Amino acid sequence: MLDDFAWGEFTLKIDCDVLQADGGTRTAAITGAAVAVCDAFDWMVKQGKLTRSPVRRRVAGVSVGIIRGEPRLDLEYVEDVSAEVDMNVVMSSEGRFVEVQGTGENGTFDRAQLDSLLALATAGLVELDARQRSALGL
Repeated sequence: MLDDFAWGEFTLKIDCDVLQADGGTRTAAITGAAVAVCDAFDWMVKQGKLTRSPVRRRVAGVSVGIIRGEPRLDLEYVEDVSAEVDMNVVMSSEGRFVEVQGTGENGTFDRAQLDSLLALATAGLVELDARQRSALGL
């Protein structure tokens, strides 16, 4: 996500507390933290502390799962705890996967279901990327 050598001797600490959510707190924290990092480095550039932002890409995360045989995006808590399959997907703003972590919680899943979940997650992540860009004024 960052060009490690472009930001000198600064320390950036991001602490994400999801204040209101009904499931998906880890993926919400990842998505929000990416915006916070971009915003922090943009501020440092405006303050003259850096000549350019070291951010090369943003990341966003989303949960997907299979509930009663049906693929779902952005699981609520009641869906998450009863999901047959639960998966978190994190992608970069370049459309590349950073993490795919899935578990057959109450069953197993086949390749077609995996492909369906990844397609659903990708569509959700494209929307999240657009919202991140909007929040950052890009």
